[in-house]
Amino acid sequence: MPLVTTDGERTWGGRTLEDRRAQRRERLLDAGYALLGDSGAAQVTVRGVCRAARLTERYFYESFDDREALLVAVHARVADEARTAIAAAVAAGPSEPVARATAAVEAFVKLLEDDPRRGRVLLSEVFADQRLARAGVDMIPAFALLLAEQIAGIFGTLPEGPDALDGQLTSVALVGALAHLFSAWLDGTLEVSRERLVAHAVALIVAAGPVSSR
Repeated sequence: MPLVTTDGERTWGGRTLEDRRAQRRERLLDAGYALLGDSGAAQVTVRGVCRAARLTERYFYESFDDREALLVAVHARVADEARTAIAAAVAAGPSEPVARATAAVEAFVKLLEDDPRRGRVLLSEVFADQRLARAGVDMIPAFALLLAEQIAGIFGTLPEGPDALDGQLTSVALVGALAHLFSAWLDGTLEVSRERLVAHAVALIVAAGPVSSR
């Protein structure tokens, strides 16, 4: 039976209606993530997500307009986890620029290693659904900015280093290249050690830094 708080808001088991809605949304996101990460976008259906989350379709449409909206939300949550991990590694890492870039790459690779489903959501399934593809494109600027900051840190004080526009162009190109590199490593196409992968990714960032149109 619902109770009424002093400000007139009803609660169930000590939780407000908004709390319960947020909890249901998280359950749906968790179910969507598991299905998308384990089986791919083609296997994600409203009915399947509701069954996995143990919620009715009524509650699905309380949080999402359609299946594609859920897929995009799952992708956004994983992308935010990745950005947060990379930013934290850079902030806590060494001040030396190349070492800082290494810390950023290692943080991303660890995120993928800890749960390879993240890699599938971020890197592979974006090619399996039109809305996910759009979400993948929309994600590029944020990750490119992280790369651009690393490039600027490594080469910004050198006369031959890239200007701001060169850094932006290079970082956007690198996001695509690194995404394919990590995806191939995750699916086993590239059989290399984690250490070799990280070293090569950092080498690409360092090598691309001086690229300039001037």
